[in-house]
Amino acid sequence: MTLDRIALISDVHGNLTALEAVLADIAHRGIDRIINLGDTAGKGPRGEAAVERCRQACETSIRGNWDDFLRTIGDDDPEEMVWWRDELSTESLAWLGALPLSLDLVMSGRRIRLFHASAESPHVRVHRHHTPEQFAAMFRNTEMTGAGPEPDVVGYADIHDAYIESSEGRTLFNIGSVGNPLDEPTPSYVILEGATDAAAPAPFGIQFVRVPYDIEAEIAVAEQLRMPRRDVWATELRTAVYRGRQASSLTSR
Repeated sequence: MTLDRIALISDVHGNLTALEAVLADIAHRGIDRIINLGDTAGKGPRGEAAVERCRQACETSIRGNWDDFLRTIGDDDPEEMVWWRDELSTESLAWLGALPLSLDLVMSGRRIRLFHASAESPHVRVHRHHTPEQFAAMFRNTEMTGAGPEPDVVGYADIHDAYIESSEGRTLFNIGSVGNPLDEPTPSYVILEGATDAAAPAPFGIQFVRVPYDIEAEIAVAEQLRMPRRDVWATELRTAVYRGRQASSLTSR
């Protein structure tokens, strides 16, 4: 039996250097199907270029929380928000805001659902250390996901922290982040392997891949473009310490 492979990427956040490294690794493995789970722009310096590249390389993209609110940023919002909004073209802002919120597919007899943050909304976050109730809710049909058979496997993004867990015959995994990983500084993506559209059981795999890239080159781009908050962005890329925790992390050292 020949098995198919699908690459899942997410949370590029305008980091074109990391995105190109991941896409090169995917191509080297001979994978030509890529699904993007959202948050392509914002936080990093090259959102427009990242959007253009993902539109070219990915067969489907899903709307993330940043994709959703970038187009709603007003001129009176914080400087960095306005900068990230204005770095995007009108066409890209409209495209991001019109993306679907979830995607269902079948692979090796497993019902798989993909979305950005949770089954409730791209703005509702579910962390790695969650409650049993939060775990169960990730598999339920909601207004956002629509009706139909509930999934056996759910993949999501948003928290920039790759992990996988299984309970009572259901598997939940987070693919981590390409452009802004916060579990370690190395970008991550996931490969699904199985028989596409096959209702009968067949071999199935979920593989996590880490791809190193030139972090300092990406930081240099942010400096060259004079991107607001480029100092905290640089620290996130180098250390994988979230900007809201950087001050306490540095104090404790």
